[in-house]
Amino acid sequence: MTEKLQEKETETVRIVETEESAVDPKLVEQLAEILSNETEATVRRFVADVHQADLADLIGLLSPPHRHRLLRIIHVDLDPDLLFELEDSLRKEMVDILSAREMADAISEMDSDEAVQVLEDLEQAQQTDILREVPQEERLDIEKSLQYPEDTAGRRMQRDFVAVETDWSVGQTIDYLRDEKDLPDEFFDVFVVDGDRNPVGTISLSRVLRSARDMPMREIMDDTHFIVAADMEQEELALLFQKYDLSSSAVVDDTGRLIGMVTMDDVIDVAQEEAEEDILRLGGVGEEAVTDSVWSSTRKRFLWLLVNLGTAVLASLVIGQFGATLEEMIALAVLMPIVASMGGNAGTQTLTITVRSLATKELTAFNAFRTIRKEFLVGILNGVLFAIIIGFVAMFWFQDQEPTRHLLLGVVIASAMVINMIVAGVFGVIIPLAFDRMRIDPAIASSVFVTTVTDVVGFFSFLGLAHWILFT
Repeated sequence: MTEKLQEKETETVRIVETEESAVDPKLVEQLAEILSNETEATVRRFVADVHQADLADLIGLLSPPHRHRLLRIIHVDLDPDLLFELEDSLRKEMVDILSAREMADAISEMDSDEAVQVLEDLEQAQQTDILREVPQEERLDIEKSLQYPEDTAGRRMQRDFVAVETDWSVGQTIDYLRDEKDLPDEFFDVFVVDGDRNPVGTISLSRVLRSARDMPMREIMDDTHFIVAADMEQEELALLFQKYDLSSSAVVDDTGRLIGMVTMDDVIDVAQEEAEEDILRLGGVGEEAVTDSVWSSTRKRFLWLLVNLGTAVLASLVIGQFGATLEEMIALAVLMPIVASMGGNAGTQTLTITVRSLATKELTAFNAFRTIRKEFLVGILNGVLFAIIIGFVAMFWFQDQEPTRHLLLGVVIASAMVINMIVAGVFGVIIPLAFDRMRIDPAIASSVFVTTVTDVVGFFSFLGLAHWILFT
């Protein structure tokens, strides 16, 4: 018995030590080999003890042929948790395999918030067919949640919650929690409501269990609880949980009536989704996953690549205005990309900080001017430092030019560097602020415009100064 316990402890430690890798690569190789050569029964036995979250990762790592075979094998005894854990594109593949009845059975076993997340990305016709097979009570809850705008608390909330009247005692509450069958599987707080079902307070389970049975709930409830409207943006919801360390929050409709709750596990998913969304949008790829098809990835990237092409043409037009200047001195063509590249990188740095600060509400209209002034000063300081470096590099690099021309060349590129670094810092704040003011997600298009500004200003300032200083 002791030896078995030691083996179990050793196994647990080994899992913890390798937690950085969600899925062991060897496991993927083994599964691929089994899918290629073994029977369906063997495949089922292999994945039977794999956690559903890990199985979802495994499915995403498989090649399309192996993935399709595995999905067709496991859909017979589908675990609803797997359906929820799958990436959106993989979930759609699974939905295409399952019948409406099978999907409805899986949906019925999920919490309402999970069911909504699974259904919301499906085509309207698929949603209708599936919901038609879901029992009426559950279907009505799901349909009500789907009526709220996407990315709001109404979509994220769970409609199963625990609420008691203000005149209840602790003893009544504990007996209710023990005897009532139709309660959430997991919850952290008990909501206290008045006669109109409006939340007036909240009590943690730990406080309920530590209080005397005859204690009225209204005397131990926390009346400084946080209530969120169903139409609150999920990003705002995540910030609220982070700022006040909430474990759950009541969700109310436009009349103030309690209709659901949002818990910490939902908010963790929101925070991850918002972070991923901002990163992808800054890169101009939208909601793309590694499992997307070639056509899907091409379609999602094409628009912003087309925009980039347009901005690149604009920068080229600026260069074209100084064709004669470039023909006079080949060194200008060699050094020109340095100015634009440094400005673009500096702008991206500022832009990244600004987008994050807007998302976390650290940057508002109140401190916007102060932030712009700070980036202006940072641009000057970095510009001067790099101007000194590149100025000396240019002078020594092209010292075979006329005696004074290589010195002037160093002055030109140093001056252009200072100008472009300042512009990069300032517009790295102004552009996302402008998009935010226009109610447009700053992460969507800011990078394209910041890069355009730094390219145009970089080329114009460098070539303009060169024409003025070296050739007039």
